[in-house]
Amino acid sequence: MSRITLPTDRIREKYHAVLQRIRSVHLKCFPGCPDPLFLISDAYPGVWLEHVYDAIRWAELAPRDAQVAAAQVRLFLDRQKPDGQFPCYVLDMSNPHAAGYAASVGYGQIQECVSFTQLCLEAALLTNDGALLREAYDKCVRWDAWLCSHRMTLGSGLIELFCEYDTGHDNSPRFSDIPKGCPHGDARNCPDLPFLPLRAPDMNAVFYGSRMALSRMAARLGRRDEEQLWRERAAQVRDALFRICFDPEDLFFYDADRSGHHRKFRSILLANLFQEHLLDGDLAERIYQRYMKNPQEFWAPFPFPSMSLSDPHAVQNLDGNSWGFYSQGLTALRALRWMDHYGKSEDLEELMRRWIFAFVRQDEIPFGQELHPVSGRPSVSSRWYSSSMLFFVSAVRRLQLLSPQEYHPL
Repeated sequence: MSRITLPTDRIREKYHAVLQRIRSVHLKCFPGCPDPLFLISDAYPGVWLEHVYDAIRWAELAPRDAQVAAAQVRLFLDRQKPDGQFPCYVLDMSNPHAAGYAASVGYGQIQECVSFTQLCLEAALLTNDGALLREAYDKCVRWDAWLCSHRMTLGSGLIELFCEYDTGHDNSPRFSDIPKGCPHGDARNCPDLPFLPLRAPDMNAVFYGSRMALSRMAARLGRRDEEQLWRERAAQVRDALFRICFDPEDLFFYDADRSGHHRKFRSILLANLFQEHLLDGDLAERIYQRYMKNPQEFWAPFPFPSMSLSDPHAVQNLDGNSWGFYSQGLTALRALRWMDHYGKSEDLEELMRRWIFAFVRQDEIPFGQELHPVSGRPSVSSRWYSSSMLFFVSAVRRLQLLSPQEYHPL
């Protein structure tokens, strides 16, 4: 894709439309939650665990709203079960779409696609809240214990995937042969299929990231012995992930079934390993060049597709919400968590230009949930999607595409 020209007038128009939309619709209190939260979209009636990062990113962009980040993590901390399980979503029951759900607080899957523990740490730092840090540490230790008790049934050192929704990768061909949710809406229940459970690299990258975050939390709390313990436990996850899920010939991490067989879907799950900083050194660079920057794999005209362009399993779902084809706003936003870290700042800014170009050239779906990886056209899924809007704002500001006075204050 040749160097693209970005029209300033359209960027300005879109930028201010996003800020107006966020302020008027997405920063909202809902019944049972007295503090403003950062909501996903009209189509998603509430907050999902994987969207806690939305509030963190907004707080970074708009420091006067730092308490939104604290409220977003407390939404889940306050609803932790006595056994340590965090909910996968909390619904806004005033949203008409909530009527289609069985419960206002869901415990039927994991769906922790960015380390919640790390996001708790970031929220505490953004708000300078020592009490939040102490509470989050204790509750996230209990979450780790819950995962070990209920999602390590094979004793391999990795947590296990029971259903499609565990990863948040809806409609991915990775999971075409397993149920979307856990039986009876209970994440402790594994469907009765002979190849389940799976050891999923993306879930375990997050598990690794959470243990590293617990180590950092322990250090800030002056618990030196626990700091070292959590680093050692994180290293155990990393070692098991390489032993069970890594194919050294393919340079790829695959889901492994209960027998250890690799299910060879080239999914964007690789991004989670970068996002949680699990990969390092020469291997990280080799994987990046072979897959993430390869135009035949994930460096599409509008990166990063949910499945490699060369993977025969990739299939376009015309209705969208498809982790089997489209480039996701979630993936783009999460790139902020790893591309600079790995020295890929120029590539990150090119990613930003391409997504900005896709957004400013059409209005029918202003900030869709996902883009066609080749044409850049959005799917019909979710017209004003939080992660896409946040990525757009982050990109416009980073690339300095408008005058300085137009950026402050948010």
